[in-house]
Amino acid sequence: MSLPAATQTTYTAETLEQQLLQEDALLRGHFRLSSGLHSDTYVQCARFLRRPDLAAPAAAELARQIREAGLQPDVVVGPAMGGVVIGYELARQLGVPGIFTERDDSGQMTLRRGFTIEPGQKIIIAEDVVTTGKSTNEVARVLEGLGAKVLAVASLIDRTGGEASLSFPNFALLPVTAATYAPDECPLCRAGIPVVKPGSRPDKAFS
Repeated sequence: MSLPAATQTTYTAETLEQQLLQEDALLRGHFRLSSGLHSDTYVQCARFLRRPDLAAPAAAELARQIREAGLQPDVVVGPAMGGVVIGYELARQLGVPGIFTERDDSGQMTLRRGFTIEPGQKIIIAEDVVTTGKSTNEVARVLEGLGAKVLAVASLIDRTGGEASLSFPNFALLPVTAATYAPDECPLCRAGIPVVKPGSRPDKAFS
């Protein structure tokens, strides 16, 4: 059995990629993403994050990069569901509180469970995967509407190829190049390959 990731002295993109593959968390096929787009690649980070010995070194590397950039957050916010675990661990590494946003009955992202943000607080948004930047921006708008300042987003995976439309820095441990298609333009659909929805978001979220 290989040594736990915590024994490693350096953490690289290759480290994370190999661990994702080892945990069957990096998948190839035909998938419908939470954005509604179709893709030939899906990263199921829950399979990776179930391992505290893997999650902790990954979050430590993100925390190192954030500190190296001179950013000092007051709170880490991880959107439910994907950002909850990595957000908690990143908050622990940074020594600040970690909370999460979630969707209300109308599907709008909001703070619940007694979580609050004070005006002027500096925030790092934690994500498992940044796919288009849409949900990250949605969370940022909620937080900024409460008077907070979003310093950056920190994620395990960046699927955008650096093309996410964000108004703040994007820290990511591993860029993943993946083809994405609108459903009506998807060659995998035309080839008759069944589409899989591996995430936890219900079908109505795609309408």
